[in-house]
Amino acid sequence: MNPAHSAGILAGLIGAGIQASRTPALHEHEGHAQGLNYLYRLIDLDQLKLDSSALEQLLTAAECMGYTGLNITYPCKQVILPLLDELSAEARGIGAVNTVVLKDGKRIGHNTDCLGFAEGFRRGLSDAPRRQVVQMGAGGAGAAVAHALLAEGVECLIIFDVETDRAQALVDNLNTHFDGARARVGHDLDSAMAKADGLVNSTPMGMAKLPGMPVPKALLRADLWVAEIVYFPLQTELLREARALGCRTLDGSNMAVFQAVKAFELFSGREADASRMLGHFQQMGAE
Repeated sequence: MNPAHSAGILAGLIGAGIQASRTPALHEHEGHAQGLNYLYRLIDLDQLKLDSSALEQLLTAAECMGYTGLNITYPCKQVILPLLDELSAEARGIGAVNTVVLKDGKRIGHNTDCLGFAEGFRRGLSDAPRRQVVQMGAGGAGAAVAHALLAEGVECLIIFDVETDRAQALVDNLNTHFDGARARVGHDLDSAMAKADGLVNSTPMGMAKLPGMPVPKALLRADLWVAEIVYFPLQTELLREARALGCRTLDGSNMAVFQAVKAFELFSGREADASRMLGHFQQMGAE
């Protein structure tokens, strides 16, 4: 065992409306399988009647209570950036953090969402056409997904967000990291969808607490592939409508599992058994 964790690992997830999250069970199950005393807690802003302005207070409290690290989810993945001491190269490039390691008095931010989405995409849509892809959402998760999509060879990524300035900031970031100015802000959803090979939802729309679809049903068609990052519920309204039309689809399970695999390794200093964690996730879906 890593001597730093001989007393056990205490981790948590900060976000809003996260009671259905499977992340605690994923981490604890893998920790126990490796003989670790591993405790993972939910820090739900909705339950605590707080918002992201409480992040500094929550980080300080976690440090005082000896937390090993924290996962960060909606709506905190970008708000947290100025509160951290260091960023991994990936987190700095993406401009969003979903994992914070608390070590030696420092808060070190990482991004495991990008790796998580890329792994899921390679497993589920490896041969999917990727000339033009529409992405809904340019927030913290959207930034990681967009980086993954361009790294996986998407030729033209059109990003829509309710906040056009946020979409533009992400596009500018992407086009400094990837050659060819392959990302652009979307303005005409109907036209972009008509020419798209794929659609990715990286908004919270579709979560149990935010039901609905990020695009109108009428814009879906059978030859479109559709990827989702929401995983509770695992079958969102978007995926249900897409599957009814015969679309190839990718649910949010792989991203959820593989971001957790990397976060576990950052917290524990041990290699996670990815297949065991994926199996456990799928077993939870059946329960």
